Amino acid sequence: MKSVVLITDGSCLGNPGRGGWAAILRFRGYARELWGAERETTNNRMELMAVIAGLENLSESCQVLIEIDSQYVKNGITTWIKNWKQRGWVTASKTPVKNKDLWQRLDKVVVQHSVDWKWVKGHAGHHDNNRCDELARMAAESQTHS
Repeated sequence: MKSVVLITDGSCLGNPGRGGWAAILRFRGYARELWGAERETTNNRMELMAVIAGLENLSESCQVLIEIDSQYVKNGITTWIKNWKQRGWVTASKTPVKNKDLWQRLDKVVVQHSVDWKWVKGHAGHHDNNRCDELARMAAESQTHS
């Protein structure tokens, strides 16, 4: 099984507002940068999309280390999602889970790989995290106001 590192970040200019996401896939000294944008979105949706896009771009099952600065995504997929699914996508406070569509998409793609999650502090000198932040912001800025 190939061993890949996936570094991700999301950005939003206003929340909601113009958003962008970015991911870097690293494998054996090679790097592939991915990014995308949405005109009207939230930061949390962009954080989720970065991970989803990175995993969906892998052509086979891999051992993936995901380096992420979003506690929301890391905790959501490793801890909270089990209870959300058991409760029919309702939170402990009995409200609908926000971003259910993306959580379901992430849940579907993450099981195709062997994934480990590593939280990294954003804006703290992590080269690839800084690059993802730059790409995500660039993507968000590329969106015209609606």
